[in-house]
Amino acid sequence: MKIFAAFLATETNTYAAAPTGWGSFEEYGIYRGDASTRDPQGLGGSMVELRRLLAAEGHRLVESLSAFAQPLGRTVRAVYERLRDDILDDLRAAGPVDGVILILHGAMVADGYDDCEGDLAARVREIVGPTVPIGVELDLHCHYTALMQRSADAIIAYKEYPHVDALPRLQELLRIVLDTAAGKLRPTAAMFDCKMVGLWHTTREPMAGFVRRMQEVERQPGVLSVSLGHGFPWGDVPESGARLWVITDNDPALAAILAERLGREFWALREQTVTPMLDIETALDRAARIEGGPVVIADIADNAGGGAMSDSSFILQALLARGTQGAAIGAFWDLGAIQLCRDAGVGARIALRLGGKCGPASGMPVDLEVVVKGVVDQHVQIGLNSTDEIAPLGPSVWVQAANGLDIVLVSVRSQTFSPTVFTGLGIELAAKRLIIVKSTQHFHAQFAPLAREILYVTTPGAIDMDFARLPYQVRDLDYWPRVADPHGFAARGEAGT
Repeated sequence: MKIFAAFLATETNTYAAAPTGWGSFEEYGIYRGDASTRDPQGLGGSMVELRRLLAAEGHRLVESLSAFAQPLGRTVRAVYERLRDDILDDLRAAGPVDGVILILHGAMVADGYDDCEGDLAARVREIVGPTVPIGVELDLHCHYTALMQRSADAIIAYKEYPHVDALPRLQELLRIVLDTAAGKLRPTAAMFDCKMVGLWHTTREPMAGFVRRMQEVERQPGVLSVSLGHGFPWGDVPESGARLWVITDNDPALAAILAERLGREFWALREQTVTPMLDIETALDRAARIEGGPVVIADIADNAGGGAMSDSSFILQALLARGTQGAAIGAFWDLGAIQLCRDAGVGARIALRLGGKCGPASGMPVDLEVVVKGVVDQHVQIGLNSTDEIAPLGPSVWVQAANGLDIVLVSVRSQTFSPTVFTGLGIELAAKRLIIVKSTQHFHAQFAPLAREILYVTTPGAIDMDFARLPYQVRDLDYWPRVADPHGFAARGEAGT
């Protein structure tokens, strides 16, 4: 068989300060059919896996575009249309194919397109016709739309947050596409709108148990896949929010029954799955009382992975005001400060204005005296899914302020999900009392093993965690926690499960 595959992904925060343009994609690389050979440890990792799996069964991969941008505001229309059309042109040039794999995000929004993934999948369907199977892999922070469901035969989302299961989900998707192309399967899907907006960490109960519950249902006869799309709360589009869907083998009635059953089970967990969050002062007070190892604090509102600028100064200001000893914080995105430090060189003591440059959500710039402790020309961090996966950070520096406060600055805006952000510059994390990471949850997979305790901190910023009051203008407001019972279960005398 000949399988066509493309990878196009970004996550759009429609409230973000800046649009997603060419530069956002170019800093991670735009590969046109050669990501598997030119960037096998980065964007090409998925293509490497597809090529390996297909070759093992005597099939052939036709590799198209691979492009990724760190989350930011709406993608510039011309940028999205060019990347989309490059994929479509490659598909036409490939001639007849037996199947299509699209590795997407699910929450990409562009000027004029609230549903980029649905738009792309629909145009792919127009080219390949009604009988060629189309499989789509999505991030779990996706907007699962009716257009996506109509256009694709099988859509599978990650189950874990942090997203450590991208490759297993891709393997499952490919199996469904191959078996459908061979006439062994006929995928049918149904979706249940949970009418919930929030973030759900699968590293803690009861969400960890709910993931196991989905996997248990997948073992039932006739069930091909179960996915819970958590939604991306900061994407103001019509079909946002948590949605659960089930794919069965030619049994739409079973898919509908299971989707509603599991969706109601998830709804019943809504109060128990809220992650405890602290303000800055409460978190620092609590961290000061914890003995026996580093405390990791997540600066969740300044997460580049959600569209923030990663230059907010609120926690840094609090650390300096308190004179906190033995802390490390990162990674700040501040190109001007990095250039000053690189020019000064390792060992230099300089006055530095840091952070607070990208708007009100970033706070005020902080003026401090620092010693330049480390400079790396092309810094990287280990990726989420494998120690072989790396993510670029570009020219980066480590500076040290008063009281041994270590600060990491990177030139490729990225959330901190690996200790290598710090250790790759020479910072010894085991000796730290406090580690502050600019990340919402992806840090958990690699920082949890070294953390005595993990605290989640809310600050002013681009990622507002008050889900009941998000300023939606496009999506409807009939969702929990804004509305206590958006399903009307109580009015009908139903418990919800």
